Amino acid sequence: MRDQLEEAFKHQDDGYGRAQHLNRVELPKRFYKSVDVVRDEAGYSVTLDGRQVKTPGKKIPVVVQSLELAQAMAGEWAAQGEFIDPASMPMVRLINSAVESGEEMVPAFRAEIGKFAGNDLLLYRADSPQELVAKQEKNWDGALVKLARHFDVAFQPTIGIIHQKQPDSTLEKLDAALEGQGLHMLTALVSITGLTGSGLLAIALLHQLLSADEVWTAAHVDEDHQIRLWGEDDEAMERRAKRRTEFDVAVKVVDWLR
Repeated sequence: MRDQLEEAFKHQDDGYGRAQHLNRVELPKRFYKSVDVVRDEAGYSVTLDGRQVKTPGKKIPVVVQSLELAQAMAGEWAAQGEFIDPASMPMVRLINSAVESGEEMVPAFRAEIGKFAGNDLLLYRADSPQELVAKQEKNWDGALVKLARHFDVAFQPTIGIIHQKQPDSTLEKLDAALEGQGLHMLTALVSITGLTGSGLLAIALLHQLLSADEVWTAAHVDEDHQIRLWGEDDEAMERRAKRRTEFDVAVKVVDWLR
C-alpha cells in the first residue's frame, strides 16, 4: 500500500519535494491565452483556449465537483507568466495527483489515514521537559477530548515511542468517520495527514472539530519547542512555509468538498 501511496504522491516528497525538482528543470513555455471554467453533466473543468485540461502523465481529463475548486485551479493557470511553473500551482498538482491515482486508490487512502490515527502523533507523549509536556497536554488533550466525545471513542495515550495499540472499537469508528468520502477529498486528507503526521488531526478537521490553525499548531508542538530552545533555522523555516502552503491548499479542498 505504501508503495502505491508514494507513487500517487510523488509531488509531495517532504510536502514540496517534487515542486523543488521542477524548479531545477527547464520549464515549458505558456502555450495558451485564455483560461475559463466550464460545466457539464460530469462537473466543472478548466479550459485553456477552450480545451479541457488533462493530467500531465496519463492525460486524463480533470473534472471536479466544486465550482470554487475549479476556479482556484483556473486562477493558478491564469497566473502563469511566460513559463508554466508547477511549483506555483499547488492546487493543480494536488488534484492532478488525485485524478491520476484513480478511484481504485480510495480504499488505500482511507486505510492510510486510519493507519496514522492508530499510531498517532497525539498519542505518544514526552515525559520531559515539563514545558514540552505542558504544551503537548494543552494542544493535544483538547483535540483528543473533542474526537472522543464526537465519535464516542476512547484513546490510550502513552509516554515514549513504544507502540500502544488503540481499542479496536475506536479504530473502527474512526474509519467510519471517513465513509462516503470521494477520491479528491481523501487525497486532500492524506496530504494533511502526511504534512501533520496525524490522522486524528485530519479527521478532526474534516468534521470541523478543530480549525486549520489549531491543527497546524498541534502538529508542530515538538518542532516549536525545539525552535524555542535553539532558535530558528532559515532552511527549516523555508521548508515549513512551503509545507504550510501545501496544507492550506488541502484544507481548501476539504472545505469546498465537505
